[in-house]
Amino acid sequence: MDGANAVEAAGVSTSALNRIDLSSSDIRQSVSLLKQACLDSGFFYVINHGIGQDLMEEVFAQSRRFFGLPLSEKMKLLRNEKHRGYTPLFDEVLDAANQIQGDYKEGYYIGTEVPEDDPDVQKPHFGPNLWPSEGNQLLNMISILPRWRQTMEIFHSQALNVAKVVARIIALALDLEADFFDKPEILGKPIPILRLLHYEGLISDPSKGIYGAGAHSDFGFLTLLATDDVPGLQICKNKDAKPQAWEYVQPLKGKSPTELERKIAFIVNLGDMSTLHRVIGNGQERYSIAFFLEPNHECLVECLPTCMSEENPPRFPPILCQTYLAQRYGDTHADLDVYRKEGV
Repeated sequence: MDGANAVEAAGVSTSALNRIDLSSSDIRQSVSLLKQACLDSGFFYVINHGIGQDLMEEVFAQSRRFFGLPLSEKMKLLRNEKHRGYTPLFDEVLDAANQIQGDYKEGYYIGTEVPEDDPDVQKPHFGPNLWPSEGNQLLNMISILPRWRQTMEIFHSQALNVAKVVARIIALALDLEADFFDKPEILGKPIPILRLLHYEGLISDPSKGIYGAGAHSDFGFLTLLATDDVPGLQICKNKDAKPQAWEYVQPLKGKSPTELERKIAFIVNLGDMSTLHRVIGNGQERYSIAFFLEPNHECLVECLPTCMSEENPPRFPPILCQTYLAQRYGDTHADLDVYRKEGV
């Protein structure tokens, strides 16, 4: 059964998201499509983003190799206080009110490489990454995961460039200058996080609180998501209604007239400003690559000037980005002391 038929068999409709073509010279059209997407759900596709298909496929291949290792080996790279490294099944609970145990997924966090002697290493989410190909953490790791670090660093860098291009279109859609988010105090030293994700071949059952990933909005400014061909991502169309209505977001491969191959498109959402979304397992293994772009640690997150007025004042008080991220990560991830008590 292919992805489309699987969605139809599940009795859940498929969302028709706008497609933003980063190779297009018609910036007005891109801005118009993105603005409408933001008003609808905060989700849209980005096609022709410039990241080569070979690199995308290599990231997926390296991800599969890592998650295919024995759990005992993966746990040697358990995430640290900086949220770098491996997250096992159930480490994350994104919808505590409706989940019985946690997300049926495992992941791996990779951030900007900041050496120990850099002053910025003191900041949350900054520091050295945990690389499985270094040291003696994993036996024969160089032969098992060749080019692992190189692949992830190249993709991390290129995804950051794509996210910044999308941020400029978002700025124009908000009636701001195109470089508004490029300011030093916003994206001067951002927090870009790559997260590899693996969903086991579990069949979700929302009535029993079993999800691949519970309903949530992402934590920050912007998310780029690439997935394999297995459907699973759903977005909520009426979060305040009971029962809520959900729609699948299909994986997409876009192609421009001059391209000979169909490249994996990004599913993009506006972080914490997007609609609720979740992952529903259908019994097939599923892999995805998420890239999160968050502002500077010291960035003051507050209502944008074009989004408020005397009649429509800000709903939330300003908060530092690093403070807000600490709250969200703390609320959703298991305390590391849990693993220490288990002797990991």
